[in-house]
Amino acid sequence: MLGCVIHGQDDLRVDELPAPSPGPGEALVAVRYGGVCGSDLHYWRHGGVGDFRLREPMVLGHEVVGTVMSYGAGAGDGRPAPDLPASGLPAPGLPAPGTAVAVHPATPCGVCPECAAGRRNVCRDTRYLGSAARMPHVQGGFAAQVVVPVEQLRAVPAGLPLRRAALAEPLSVALHAVRRAGDVAGKHVLVTGAGPIGCLVVAAAKAAGAARVTVTDLLPRALEYAVAAGADHVVRADDPASPAWPSEVDTAIEASGVAAGLDTCLRLVRRGGVVVQLGMLPPGQSSFAGNLVVSREIELRGAFRFDGEFDDALALLAGEPRFDLLVSSVIPLGEAESAFALAADRSESCKVLLDFGEDG
Repeated sequence: MLGCVIHGQDDLRVDELPAPSPGPGEALVAVRYGGVCGSDLHYWRHGGVGDFRLREPMVLGHEVVGTVMSYGAGAGDGRPAPDLPASGLPAPGLPAPGTAVAVHPATPCGVCPECAAGRRNVCRDTRYLGSAARMPHVQGGFAAQVVVPVEQLRAVPAGLPLRRAALAEPLSVALHAVRRAGDVAGKHVLVTGAGPIGCLVVAAAKAAGAARVTVTDLLPRALEYAVAAGADHVVRADDPASPAWPSEVDTAIEASGVAAGLDTCLRLVRRGGVVVQLGMLPPGQSSFAGNLVVSREIELRGAFRFDGEFDDALALLAGEPRFDLLVSSVIPLGEAESAFALAADRSESCKVLLDFGEDG
């Protein structure tokens, strides 16, 4: 089978890979679509993401949907899947072979202090598809077939197209960031950065009841996607004289991953407000107006990945066709490098999907 493999900085290949077989407690999934994420682009362009550096070839991808093909021994007999560790909720029954599914990319350890406290998204020993955070690296889902633990399968709601369902993982990230901000109902939310995640933060904030969402970005096309996602106001980040700038917001979510965005959030959020840092800042030190955190008693919170939000994301996607507008291109696996180049060009694209299958 074919897979999209990163061998090093600027060395992305479509390689032939051995077809996998599911073991006990595992499922074999035929991947149909995979969303190209900012972290995939970082591995391609920089050889790593933050402090996670490539040390061996790795199949990329963690935003994948497809169809169940088969189960390993003891996993596909129709019995409910095991409880998710420390989740407090039973996993759903296993989807039958042939069922369309989305794949939750995380496998938390279930025993560390963070998992025990219900914060599995910051598990200190998690496995995450397509991540170089540990060695050997966790191979990702950008392959024609992938084997995953059965606990990671989620049946796609009836009527939800797989192209839209491919947004479940990044939308989960956005939902988690909004929840980290607290109750945003009736509030004015600022989002810095209108990339795919920023646009999905807009949609998540509106779904949570935000009265107004203002989005900033440097690129006009990105701001158009933000409007499609539900933004009430947009403003060019490089136009300080624009009347669209709010004088003050209740909550700010930084989704650009640059220190200037965080600085903007801190300067515009009200006293006692909340700023959520969602975008992954470059490794090392970042300069921002930290004195405002003290003098205005601003709460600065991080947001990393997600956990139970994955199921909520699928439900939200099922009921909102507007999300289709954020899928800007679908490109065959054989043209993976072109797909990555397009995904990296935010003046032309929002979410780019790799297509691993045939129409049907």
